[in-house]
Amino acid sequence: MDRYDVIVIGGGIVGTAVLDRLARYELRALLVEKCDDVASFTTRANSGIVHAGYDCEPGTLKAKFNVLGNPLVWKEAEELDVPHLKCGSIVAAGEDGVSGLEELEKKAKANGVEVRLLSREETLGIEPNVADRISCSLYAPTAGVVSPYQMAIAYADRAILNGAKILLEAPVTAIKRSEGKYTICTPKGDFETSVVINCAGAHGAEINDLAGAEHFETTYRRGDYFVLDNTERKNVNTVIFPLPTAAGKGILVAPTADGNVIYGPTAVDTDDCEDTASTLDSLDALKKSVPLTYKRPAFNKCIRVYSGLRTLIEHDFVIGRSKIKDNFIMTIGICSPGLTSAPAIADEILSLTLESINAEKKKDYIINMPRHLRLKELSDEEIERLARSDSRWGRIVCRCEKVTEAEIIAAINSPLPATTVDAVKRRVRAGMGRCQGGFCGPRVIEILSRELNIPISEVKKGLGASIAPFRVKEVD
Repeated sequence: MDRYDVIVIGGGIVGTAVLDRLARYELRALLVEKCDDVASFTTRANSGIVHAGYDCEPGTLKAKFNVLGNPLVWKEAEELDVPHLKCGSIVAAGEDGVSGLEELEKKAKANGVEVRLLSREETLGIEPNVADRISCSLYAPTAGVVSPYQMAIAYADRAILNGAKILLEAPVTAIKRSEGKYTICTPKGDFETSVVINCAGAHGAEINDLAGAEHFETTYRRGDYFVLDNTERKNVNTVIFPLPTAAGKGILVAPTADGNVIYGPTAVDTDDCEDTASTLDSLDALKKSVPLTYKRPAFNKCIRVYSGLRTLIEHDFVIGRSKIKDNFIMTIGICSPGLTSAPAIADEILSLTLESINAEKKKDYIINMPRHLRLKELSDEEIERLARSDSRWGRIVCRCEKVTEAEIIAAINSPLPATTVDAVKRRVRAGMGRCQGGFCGPRVIEILSRELNIPISEVKKGLGASIAPFRVKEVD
């Protein structure tokens, strides 16, 4: 049986950030993830908003970690070379919403967050396309957007380079405790550890139950989105929120870090932790809500709809040690603003871990990751130089997002390799453009088949999802 000092369960944004911190210490650390890649469930569908922290209830864990996490996200996105944009955000309101903005301003002051109340004219100076009914707004300059899945993948890559291990397609089936140690059971083997860190997202309460730790009632809330073509990016400068409600921060209009625009999310309560299917009712709700804050909705430029799931446990994050099980640490119920809070939560979990295990910080560890070469960010001279030295830089596979064969091969050979079509998509965006993989999909499959030395019939879209199980015209 393999033995570790710490095992992290769950490979979303929080789990990968925690592993990244642990890897800086002389610890044998392992992350186990049930999917075939990190960032494959909740983090995959995150809106990517880096929240300023003005709307969190003062004194809550959400407020604490949001405010601490905001500057860390900007700093670490630079270190990790993850697409990000500190564009600020506004909460847009009509005449009937002035008191609501003033309440948010009070929360912002209590949380130590910089905000400004703006008139309509001042709002138009920041965001010219707010709806005609908008008379004022609350501006937060420290907000913005980041690529959520690329952030998690980059944390995982850095953790691996610093000595941590990640095991994919390894759902936890049992957790046993004996003689001060935990045994984590998975279909890929059993692993012993001194400390367990539960970052299992939508399945966090289940992991607690398997370990015999505190039981939490869990509810879920589905959020649906429209993704617009990158031609719409010129019309949106900042993140546009409506006044928040009890259901959440509301349906926003926002740029993405990669150049698209999104509308969403809805807030549909569900009992199903796998419920990520968008419905016509939800999409109709988006169509009715977006024009309330934004006067140029362009649903005809939609290239994709998708939905994600938020996990709700009580009214706050659950972060800390179990009071029932020794050396069992919980980070569950991490809904919004979980992405922004992730690096600060990771720092907290590291501190709790070091209380249980005496470990020295490594003398040498990687902080600044190698820069990614992205064709669409290179000059003509740089492209020509690269193509002369490696012809794969001259072969564009994804025309919509301008992704070359060289970038796809780099993703397949990254520290946490991309071994499926979706994993390639999350790393280099091949298939995320206007045609949604209609043109580049077959070529990506061919490249994966060649580089992984497997038949095309074995190339997967994602976990357990075959794309081409056999040829249309079989030849003996």
